[in-house]
Amino acid sequence: MGERLFGALSDGAPVRCIGIARGDLSAEILTYGAAIRDLRFAGRGVVLGFDSFDDYLAHSPYFGAVAGRNANRIGGGRFHLEGKEHVLDLNEAGRHHLHGGMAGFGKRLWSLADHGATHVELMLVSPDGDAGYPGRVEVRCRYEIDTDACFRITLSAETDKATLVNLAAHSYFNLDGTPDILGHHLAMEAEAYLPVTDDAIPTGEIRPVAGTPFDFRVPRAIGAAGDEVTTAYDHNFCLARAAVEDPRPVARLTGPLSGLVMELLTTEPGLQFYDGYKLAVPCPGLSGRHYGARAGLCLEPQRWPDSPNHAGFADAVLRPGERYRQITEYRFSTLPGQEIRPS
Repeated sequence: MGERLFGALSDGAPVRCIGIARGDLSAEILTYGAAIRDLRFAGRGVVLGFDSFDDYLAHSPYFGAVAGRNANRIGGGRFHLEGKEHVLDLNEAGRHHLHGGMAGFGKRLWSLADHGATHVELMLVSPDGDAGYPGRVEVRCRYEIDTDACFRITLSAETDKATLVNLAAHSYFNLDGTPDILGHHLAMEAEAYLPVTDDAIPTGEIRPVAGTPFDFRVPRAIGAAGDEVTTAYDHNFCLARAAVEDPRPVARLTGPLSGLVMELLTTEPGLQFYDGYKLAVPCPGLSGRHYGARAGLCLEPQRWPDSPNHAGFADAVLRPGERYRQITEYRFSTLPGQEIRPS
């Protein structure tokens, strides 16, 4: 699929779009934000994105980007590490820190380190003091179509000073191409979730999902809890207390109209489920689609949000000599008897 110029930053720096493909899977990756612009299985698009780079700059709610240095929220934009308080960008409502700040990793130009027919590897250097974080961090993101139906993301990082590193792939998925994802069926291997305040900051409680609208241990329609209007999902689901070595199945998303199934495997201890309830994109997306409320959902493997401010949370601390590593896989298949139609 090759490489093409997709746009340019205000300083003239070019933004590239790199295509990879194997079997039924194809993807387009941007050097801006290391973003997945398009992902297709058997010709069917499964993520939200834009055809114009200007729309990414003006309207993208992190479509397909790699969020960091610390994905998700840090309450008050403050945390203590090794006896020192660090003050971060307050880029959400002027009160909290979100996805690495005003110029987080999802809003940066990454360098192209390697590219083949089935893989792309990008790299980024975040200097000491970046957005208030301590330490110089070198980050790599590798996208790879491992088999005809498996799309793999490998994220890695190293630092020269104790810091936070919590990276998350931030694609919005819609397997059916419908105006919203409420009819999609979702299952998650999570016994607990993190309740949040009105500002979406974890309260510190780890609450069992049993008996709540957050129970997805048995597959069900996202809008089938009887309260699809009042339940707004933007919560961390607790998979473990620490990352594991090899990716294991943690979620399964099914588009009942298309017959497309996406299984998610990851090494991460948390999975942020955001149902896209705040989406209101004022310009057309891929294939001219309108992206309104819940046009797509996010399943973001990561460490637990606001972890440095809560004892007992799966933490995001990275120290010199250590290597941050996340592997996440999306495996696609079809329901028995279904034939996928391109979109």
